[in-house]
Amino acid sequence: MNTIHVDVVSAEESIFAGEARFVALPGEAGELGILPKHTPLITRIKPGSVRIEMADGSEEFVFVAGGILEVQPDCVTVLSDTAIRGKDLDDQKAQEARAAAEEALKNAKSEIDIARAQSELAIMAAQIAALRKYRQKH
Repeated sequence: MNTIHVDVVSAEESIFAGEARFVALPGEAGELGILPKHTPLITRIKPGSVRIEMADGSEEFVFVAGGILEVQPDCVTVLSDTAIRGKDLDDQKAQEARAAAEEALKNAKSEIDIARAQSELAIMAAQIAALRKYRQKH
């Protein structure tokens, strides 16, 4: 079977390592699909979910808060400050963090505060969307 090695790494730990048939993730300019023997590529990725189609046909989801993607013909590496496996996403925590980000946006005094709060809100919205997508599959 034709597979590609996939590593998803956060600032704290390796989140996923394994062989996959296909990887889909949110590229800066749109959704990217990576198959084995893909042309080498380095690009930024946006907050969202990485969908990994395993060699056995099952799927694994990892939420990333943006980051960098490196593709080699036999290996895909996703580097993100924050990465959470789909099964570890916590709806209540995500909703609380979103509420905190909305509150910070309301109380923002400077453009930097506003930009930071908007960024947090975008990340939390993407995490909640990834959680819902994951729950529909399982």
